[in-house]
Amino acid sequence: MLRLGVNIDHVASVRQARRAREPDPVHAAVLAELGGADGITVHLRGDRRHIQDRDVQVLRQTVRTRLNIEMAATQEMTHLALTVKPDQVTLVPERREELTTEGGLDVVLNAMQVRPVVRTIQEGGIEVSLFVDPELEQVKEAHKLDARAIEINTAAWSDAVDARAREAALRNVTDAARLARKLGLHVHAGHGLDYRNVGPVAALTEITELNIGHAIVARSVLVGMERAVKEMVVAMRSARMGRV
Repeated sequence: MLRLGVNIDHVASVRQARRAREPDPVHAAVLAELGGADGITVHLRGDRRHIQDRDVQVLRQTVRTRLNIEMAATQEMTHLALTVKPDQVTLVPERREELTTEGGLDVVLNAMQVRPVVRTIQEGGIEVSLFVDPELEQVKEAHKLDARAIEINTAAWSDAVDARAREAALRNVTDAARLARKLGLHVHAGHGLDYRNVGPVAALTEITELNIGHAIVARSVLVGMERAVKEMVVAMRSARMGRV
């Protein structure tokens, strides 16, 4: 089965642009679940530029599917995760000057920092996924760190401008996904996926979950959150059925 995790960060971005009460990402999460989302994803950043602590606390009480919190591998965020108790934590890199997450977490370079965070969160009964670039060494290191899952960064695929670049990017995603499954990891993917480019990634049977945010939130502005999610579910599952 292929699950859809809907990232609602950009609903909070609109709210924070005016420091207002609306739109409430909690309301968006409810509508996303009604539209067929299998989970809700939020990135609680150190600078709190969009999702706030209150959001994750209320989401923990209202999400009926799975709550996945993306966060940096810091002591502050580890404590918060153990307090909120999401179903899953996805460790991601974070730089203050970036517009959104740029690149995967280099778990090879940062193994000493990441290892105790993975262990502590998992000991708290929370699944841990690592957001990594589609590189075989990153996948192998994620396995050595005892993560339960990886999320493959699909930015290169999403940003490819010609057939050669698309072919190379998809091959890298495919190779990383196959190695991860061989090593016993659950395989997720996301970053930049939209209604036009999601098909070939969704068709990879090694992948069990896609996390998609901007495209769905952008579409929801025009057609509503429920319909936007339903359309993405159809696109994903049609691709998966075609593969089979």
